[in-house]
Amino acid sequence: MSSSISSTGKLPLAISAEAVEAYLQSHNEFFVGRSEILELLNLPHGKRGTISLVERQVEVLRDKNKVLERKLLDLLKVARENEELSSRLHHLALGLLESQGLDGVVASAREQLLQAFKADFVILNLFPRSDDDTRLHYVRDKGVYEHFADVFESRRPRCGGMNEEDVQCLFGELAEQISSAVLVPLVDAEPLGFIAMGSREKARFHPGMGTLFLGYLGELVTQAITYCLQTDGKT
Repeated sequence: MSSSISSTGKLPLAISAEAVEAYLQSHNEFFVGRSEILELLNLPHGKRGTISLVERQVEVLRDKNKVLERKLLDLLKVARENEELSSRLHHLALGLLESQGLDGVVASAREQLLQAFKADFVILNLFPRSDDDTRLHYVRDKGVYEHFADVFESRRPRCGGMNEEDVQCLFGELAEQISSAVLVPLVDAEPLGFIAMGSREKARFHPGMGTLFLGYLGELVTQAITYCLQTDGKT
């Protein structure tokens, strides 16, 4: 006898599991008013032998709720972290506004970043605008720009995922103490310099971290530096 569903919508005497599944999918109201059937159905369970269909449904819903709860907790954690980062960026912006001159901007940014991003090391170096500019925060060697040319061209921060050569290029003699790092390019009409933050913790900065706020950070510092360069007569 055929195991398919008849044209009248009735089940034949001998049916396959696939036919039962197809029938129930197309008649999802079948168990309405037939709760006694649900109570009679038993399902195999690895730990408890057999359980009723209702019990199994309750377990499935409970498992789904646990998954949803975990997702909700993850979303709340991300929301709290984003709120904290927004607050830190706000304080950074205020600190930059209160700074006097380029030296003040660089010093304020370094101090704020050490606290805001819980970094162990912060380097903020600028590329000299002319050969006779010898201020301390200018670096004569543009090795960082050449080594990370793709980062400066994209203007997007790089978070984690750096090898020993990358870390050595950014931190020099401090490289041995760095387990994870971030590079934030400072680019206006042309590359101005960079911010490098390093941590002794391997998991502190990793590629899975979002770079949205790091991008905002770079824009804030870039604008503050550009303003100073335009107003201090040292372009």
